[in-house]
Amino acid sequence: MTDPAAADHWHRLAETAVLLDGFHALKHALRFGAEVPVAVTTDRSAALALAAELAPDVLDTLDALLTEVPEDTYRSYVPRPHPTAVAALAVRPAREANLQRLGLTPRSAPVIVLDNPRNLGNAGAVIRLAAGFGATGVVTTGTLDPWHPTVVRAGAGLHFATAVERLTVDEMPPGPVFALDPEGDDIRALKLPDDAVLAFGSERSGLSAELRARTDHLVALPMRPQVSSYNLATSVAMTLYHWSAL
Repeated sequence: MTDPAAADHWHRLAETAVLLDGFHALKHALRFGAEVPVAVTTDRSAALALAAELAPDVLDTLDALLTEVPEDTYRSYVPRPHPTAVAALAVRPAREANLQRLGLTPRSAPVIVLDNPRNLGNAGAVIRLAAGFGATGVVTTGTLDPWHPTVVRAGAGLHFATAVERLTVDEMPPGPVFALDPEGDDIRALKLPDDAVLAFGSERSGLSAELRARTDHLVALPMRPQVSSYNLATSVAMTLYHWSAL
């Protein structure tokens, strides 16, 4: 049923909370322990039916959490409506906890560094990959906010499955830095250690001078001659697969 108080609750939290845009973002956030104080949908029965089909593990939680609101109210909460017509707000993980997780050594999985990324969707896709491979975390440098709503939407709410923070190059987590570069050593001849920091340059300009100066090893992905580059998320996927396969 529609609850008029949901709008007041939403607006009180919206400035500081993480927007979970769509059913799948909410599903993943709940699976990985996010604190979600409010969640809305235009069709509660349809959302719960979707949960019963795709995510029965969170069905009871969603049943207790979801509030039905009018469509115009829902549309006022999100930049663009999601096909599932579900949105929620989550408490962002404490920066201190993420920094502790990123800085912990020894690590059992690498940290991904995106050096001055430009594309919000690419950053979200990388976070989704990192969560899938069990990477320790994703760090961005530069001006892009890795918790921007578009990044969270592209990451399907999997920010809560890994540690995501924006840092300077000087603040990068410890560990040997393997940076992807066309002039580097062929990755197929290398074994990437679990405590590696895997760094990827921006989509347009590559590695910054600051990150290049911190790099211990330049690494190249196999690529057919005359092909300019891979998509950022594709490069990360290939590198993480190589790490996981050896």
